[in-house]
Amino acid sequence: MFPNRLKMLRLQKKLTHQDMADFLGITRQGYSKYENGQSQPDIDTINKLAEFFNVTTDYLLGRTDDPTPPEQDDIPEELKDPELGLFFKELAEAPEERREQLLKIWEILKSEGDRKPGDKKLKN
Repeated sequence: MFPNRLKMLRLQKKLTHQDMADFLGITRQGYSKYENGQSQPDIDTINKLAEFFNVTTDYLLGRTDDPTPPEQDDIPEELKDPELGLFFKELAEAPEERREQLLKIWEILKSEGDRKPGDKKLKN
C-alpha cells in the first residue's frame, strides 16, 4: 500500500524520483526502493513525506483511505484569547486545592450572572 500511495502522490505533484530524493536527502536509487517496495523509510522520513504531501501518516501507510489530516483548528474562537489560554494553563497547573478554589469562584461568578437586576441576593 505504501509504495503505491507514495508514487501516486509524487505523480500528482509532477515530481521525479530525483526531486523526491533531493527533498529527502537520499539517493535516487534509495527513493526508488521506497516506491517499488524494496525498502521502508524510517518514521522520521514517513512523517516528512506526510507533511510534504499534506496527508496523514495513516493514509501513507494504508491505515485509512482519507488523506486529509484532521483539522488542526478545532478550538472554539472564544478559547483562542491569549488571556483565557493563560488562565486555563494556570488552572491546569495549579495545585488541587487552588484549583478547587478557582472553580468555586467560577461557580459564584456564573450564578451572579444568572441573577436579574431586581433579584435579591440569596444568603448561605
